[in-house]
Amino acid sequence: MEIEQYLKQYGIKITKGRVNVLDIICKNDTAVTAEYIFQECKRRGINIDLSTVYRSLELFECKDIISKFDLGKGKYNYIIKKEDHKYVLQCKLCHKEVEIDCPMQQVKELIKNKTGFVFENEELDIKLEGVCETCRKKE
Repeated sequence: MEIEQYLKQYGIKITKGRVNVLDIICKNDTAVTAEYIFQECKRRGINIDLSTVYRSLELFECKDIISKFDLGKGKYNYIIKKEDHKYVLQCKLCHKEVEIDCPMQQVKELIKNKTGFVFENEELDIKLEGVCETCRKKE
């Protein structure tokens, strides 16, 4: 899908800066920093302020287009949201189920930031079962 159409789909005004910021994020397989996006725009000959990059990232995050990962010490990485699988948490007492987004992308970013290690295989088979807050309060 073209970036302009994608932005229109989310009701976002199309600007040269936003198009380029989102294009850079989409073309990277791994999460990137705002500074990386800023430098990449400069490399492309796009005249953009770092503050514009941050505002665009904030807008995309609010519209649920990208994920923001806190790496600590005021550092953040950004990545396009994809149709990731979900986990279902089930209470073993009342059998209540809660669906959550897979946290693996955030775990990968933290590991990459701390060790430089990049995953090639992400096969995980996890059954998530526990006791919900309501049942814990009853006990």
